[in-house]
Amino acid sequence: MDPDPPLQSSSLLILIITLSFFGQIGILAILLLLILMSAAVSGSEVAFFSFSPQDEQIITADDSAASERIRSLKSKPEKLLATILIANNFINIAIVIVSESLLRNWIGEGTYLNAAKRICSTIGESIIGVEAMSRSLSFLITVVLVTFILVLFGEIAPKIFANLKNIAFAKTMSLPLLLLSKLFGPVSSVLVNWSNKIEQSIDAEKWGGSGNANKQDIDKAIQLASEQIEEAPEHVDMLKGILKFGDVAAKQIMKPRGDVIAINIETGFKKLMSTIKEVGYSRLPVYREDFDELVGILYVKDLLGLTGEGDDFKWQKLIRDQILYVPESKKIDDLLREFQSKRTHMGIVVDEYGGASGIITLEDIMEEVIGDIRDEFDEEEEVEYIKISDKHYIFEGKTLINDFCRIVDEQIEVFDEVKGDADSLAGLLLELTGFIPRRDKEISYKQFTFKVVAVSKKRIEKINVELK
Repeated sequence: MDPDPPLQSSSLLILIITLSFFGQIGILAILLLLILMSAAVSGSEVAFFSFSPQDEQIITADDSAASERIRSLKSKPEKLLATILIANNFINIAIVIVSESLLRNWIGEGTYLNAAKRICSTIGESIIGVEAMSRSLSFLITVVLVTFILVLFGEIAPKIFANLKNIAFAKTMSLPLLLLSKLFGPVSSVLVNWSNKIEQSIDAEKWGGSGNANKQDIDKAIQLASEQIEEAPEHVDMLKGILKFGDVAAKQIMKPRGDVIAINIETGFKKLMSTIKEVGYSRLPVYREDFDELVGILYVKDLLGLTGEGDDFKWQKLIRDQILYVPESKKIDDLLREFQSKRTHMGIVVDEYGGASGIITLEDIMEEVIGDIRDEFDEEEEVEYIKISDKHYIFEGKTLINDFCRIVDEQIEVFDEVKGDADSLAGLLLELTGFIPRRDKEISYKQFTFKVVAVSKKRIEKINVELK
């Protein structure tokens, strides 16, 4: 007996409705998953880029695989940020597409058409067609709804949570982001390179050339401003010191080896105390046979309770063997950071062969910016030069070229072509002549006329300088 046709139609209808229902459930599940992914990626941006110094220390000290992945990702912050943005954009585009499909199924094409017909009948069908109005309504509703969902659940909520739990959030997302970083590697590299080139071109256009030209422009601007202010000299020197701070090497401001007060390890305690009282320094290098064989640094504060000891007192046990060796070419801005990280105030400057050239202290570095620092142990009148007139001076041969240029108000670079490895005026004259000149010998260079006033067999003692 043949089945009843109405029954067949009903079964087919039920099947279609069931498949449609479960199809919509599947689309809704995909939409929820995409929103969750958008929240995770958006929160990652805050989590990875909101680490405090304490958080950085925790991640550095942690040996877990998640922390290792975090350190790897943060080593290339530009690439990490590009990966997050690319992934977030792809996910958001997918959310818009899925949402539009889901809303059309839920609301129905007929609902959009009916609404479009009513609107067109009100404003006039000639302005915009019914089909175009229907698509516009669908797009508008989708954009408004999706924007609300993304802003609330995909941006605000996850970023607030990630800011509160940044380490835990970063560890959770470290593996997915590492995989995404490899997946989007070529695209993110192109974007990073483009952004760097755009940034460089903007900087070049803004500052009118390279970093050196920029420094020269700033230096000229400082000088121009100082001419209009009567009480500017000290401030001008400080600003210029800050400007050139990163260009000064340790060799240029160190105390030369010949002027360093150091203690032989065989020195008796009484003589040691006498030397300390005479020089007034808080730290003294200690050597064994000569200054190249340093054994450590003696801190005078360690002797405060021992002033009554006899000459046989073994003060050598107080020597601290932690010596910071500094290459001559090291820039003082890097050296200042090293002093801060290692909590020390003194470094031994060494040449390319490992020999000690002199010492450099935290005070020497600070004086490059704020000028001479005098304490209670400095002489009240420390004469390093004699000023006869604005264009006539007498300097000691050991005067550093940097100090000389600052005193006579000349650019430090004026001697760059001829000074070679020289740091002092005496060294400059040796570079210009090739030998130790006799007394009253005159050497001219550009606007300077140098005349040797006093000289010994080993070095030039005093120099008369006239500026044309």
